[in-house]
Amino acid sequence: MSAFNDDERSYLLSTDRPSRERLARIATVGADGTPHVTPVGWSYNTELDTIDIGGRDFARTKKFRDVQRSERAAMVVDDVLPPWRPRGIEVRGRAEAVDGPTPLIRIYPDRVRSWGLQPD
Repeated sequence: MSAFNDDERSYLLSTDRPSRERLARIATVGADGTPHVTPVGWSYNTELDTIDIGGRDFARTKKFRDVQRSERAAMVVDDVLPPWRPRGIEVRGRAEAVDGPTPLIRIYPDRVRSWGLQPD
């Protein structure tokens, strides 16, 4: 069973947004307890029901090191439809820093919250 409902999966898989709008923000926590939030590229992994986050020189980033240490992360992906209809998804959960040829952070959802996904 998926952690995401039908509306959430549809939103995550939608291709109607340009690539520049396929940004999310990931939140991690540093060793000193300080939160760290940064924009990232992402994809929904339908096979694993996870959010996969990657980027340039990703294994060298603070967010990657934070996840290696804490094994936790949260992310928000959102947008706004005209004239003013915000919609999005927040995902919190266990996270894995996957090293290798294409390093990434994989978030396994524990908590999913969404808003504005259903048409009026």
